[in-house]
Amino acid sequence: MQKKFIISINGPVIEADGEGDFAMHDMVQVGKYQIIGEVIKLNKTIATVQVYEDTNGLKIGEEVTGTEAPLSITLGPGIVGNVFDGIERPLAKLQEEAGDFLIKGSNIEAIDMDRSWYFRPIVNLGDNVGLNTILGEVKETEVINNKIMNPYDIAGEITYIAEEGEYKAKDIIARVKTNNKEYEISMVQKWPVRIQRPYKERLSANTPLITGQRIIDTMFPIAKGGTAMIPGGFGTGKTMLQHQIAKWSDADIIVYIGCGERGNEMTEVLEDFPKLIDPKTEKPLMERTILIANTSNMPVAAREMSIYTGITIAEYYRDMGYNVAIMADSTSRWAEALREISGRLEEMPAEEGYPSYLPSRLSQVYGRAGMTKSFNGQIGSVSIIGAVSPQGSDFSEPVTQNTKRFVHVFWGLDRDLAYSRHYPAVNWKISYSEYTDRLQDWYENNIDEEFWINRLEIVKLLQEENELQEIAKVVGQDVLSDSKKLVLETCRAIRLGFLQQSAMNEIDTYVPINKQYQMMNSILKVYKMVLKLIERGVPISKIKELGIFEEYIKLKFNIKNDELNKFDEFDKKVIEKLKVVAEEYKEHM
Repeated sequence: MQKKFIISINGPVIEADGEGDFAMHDMVQVGKYQIIGEVIKLNKTIATVQVYEDTNGLKIGEEVTGTEAPLSITLGPGIVGNVFDGIERPLAKLQEEAGDFLIKGSNIEAIDMDRSWYFRPIVNLGDNVGLNTILGEVKETEVINNKIMNPYDIAGEITYIAEEGEYKAKDIIARVKTNNKEYEISMVQKWPVRIQRPYKERLSANTPLITGQRIIDTMFPIAKGGTAMIPGGFGTGKTMLQHQIAKWSDADIIVYIGCGERGNEMTEVLEDFPKLIDPKTEKPLMERTILIANTSNMPVAAREMSIYTGITIAEYYRDMGYNVAIMADSTSRWAEALREISGRLEEMPAEEGYPSYLPSRLSQVYGRAGMTKSFNGQIGSVSIIGAVSPQGSDFSEPVTQNTKRFVHVFWGLDRDLAYSRHYPAVNWKISYSEYTDRLQDWYENNIDEEFWINRLEIVKLLQEENELQEIAKVVGQDVLSDSKKLVLETCRAIRLGFLQQSAMNEIDTYVPINKQYQMMNSILKVYKMVLKLIERGVPISKIKELGIFEEYIKLKFNIKNDELNKFDEFDKKVIEKLKVVAEEYKEHM
């Protein structure tokens, strides 16, 4: 075992010298507490190590022991429904061992190796298995089957496969013979967190990740296997929006990473998620959720690692054929961890003190998203949605600008919208999605041929409203024609009745995509019918007296998700009211 000795301690960064032969990104154990660290720099015999725990109490001269292996996490049944810290230590087990305060060097397995699982084999004795072949299944939760996979570096003939029954995670469930050497395989495998898990083929991301949030699904959709960012200043609702996506999206598995956020925000997640019922399965939401809690008071280096831990776990389930969505809250805190460690290493700073390699690290993170076909034939995806917290809502700062280079969806949160109680506070004037073209066919084939036409009409109206508001600021709204006033009134109804959505309302918190289509359809029908009346000379003031726009705004609270026939009732009611106005106008001609 390779050893060096501490010669310098600078916060989470230490230097060690000695005869030991360390390699880049090797995992090491530091000092008498056996604190976990990772080699990040080598200069002749001196190794620089970033430590993932508090370094208080370490002394010059203490041993640094190399494990001769990269920093890896444990993958296997028992991950889903669990809560980990940034280096995949289960927080519940840590609390049992140490109470409410962490003990240095706590080395607890991420998976309970003594827990029994009911294993059902899929392969047979004598079968040839390739890389990542599925050997069998265990029921990890009521909604997730963990598919026990052959490791990537082993291919050959099955010489032993366990019979169906109860086994512990550490038990041998298969043996594979290759090149006259036999390998024993358990339900558990290790994987280096900084290395992307390989796949056979990368597929086009052409299926939307349905979130139940209208401004996302209809206006700025994200594809399964896609990447998105949610930039916004303090109080604009980044965390709330990510919670909504985590709760209601149609991803099979959610990996929620609290990266450097305040403890009370993670407490809310830990308290709320176990109580929530998944609308797809009618089971507790935690049965398809993995939480990684690395709050702002935890070691800064572990904050940097938590993102890679979450992505590696997501790729593991992707290889089983699951669609996994990662919520990273927030990547700004992750970037600040990079900045702090870079400063302690005395590296040359770039813009605003961030390291010059910030763009490449962001590229590595978001580049691991995608829809893929694994070597075992399973098709799965990893979608990454990262919150960004620019100080003072300054979207020109480095983390926001560099993240925009590597994501395809931009949900820009607006402080003015948030302070006026408009949630989600996504500013439709600056937000965009680069997936719209490739998702158009899915919406037209699975929802309605008119879906995309309606969406484009809504976008056009909102753009026209923006132009009219600029004109109205100069000359006043009264001088606008009635048809232009109709655009403003329609867009007000769109903003309040469609784009604004209440996370606290039982009906409005989640809206299926077919209901979103019906909501678009109704307001556009109103707009077109009223426009015809205005062209015939009926004043807009007469139309507004009918209250049809206010009725539309209330529809989101009054029509349940399984009562879509009520949209027809609303349309008929509007037609009747407009007929009365049209008849009255004829009489006065």
